[in-house]
Amino acid sequence: MYHPKMNEFNKRMKVMFDEVDDYLEDSYGEKLRIHPNRPERGTTSNKAHDGVFNVGPQFTPGYGSEYGRGYVVDLQISTISKLDDEQRRRIEDDLQRILNEKIPVHFPERELEVKRDLRGLKIVGNFNLGAM
Repeated sequence: MYHPKMNEFNKRMKVMFDEVDDYLEDSYGEKLRIHPNRPERGTTSNKAHDGVFNVGPQFTPGYGSEYGRGYVVDLQISTISKLDDEQRRRIEDDLQRILNEKIPVHFPERELEVKRDLRGLKIVGNFNLGAM
């Protein structure tokens, strides 16, 4: 069980990542062939479970990271299309840009941003929930 402030933070994060998932599906979903074991977009009750993309945050304490603790952006692309490193990097760059646009909308009271860290993207900044 989480503190109510943590629950609220997680809900807002889910809404933001659902919007990002929609953006990725709209931008790239028709260019990539969905894996046959993956349900088509919009056929489940959770965007994380269908379509070509599944994108979401995973908290990390940040050991070994230049930026410390934060949320690693977990991007899974369920496709049987050949996706080379350059194409994946283009998608990740677009993902970083759209997240940096959406974070101030969903978390205007926080100073958060998406950075490249180690082998991927990470949301870093002020995650303080205030007095518990």
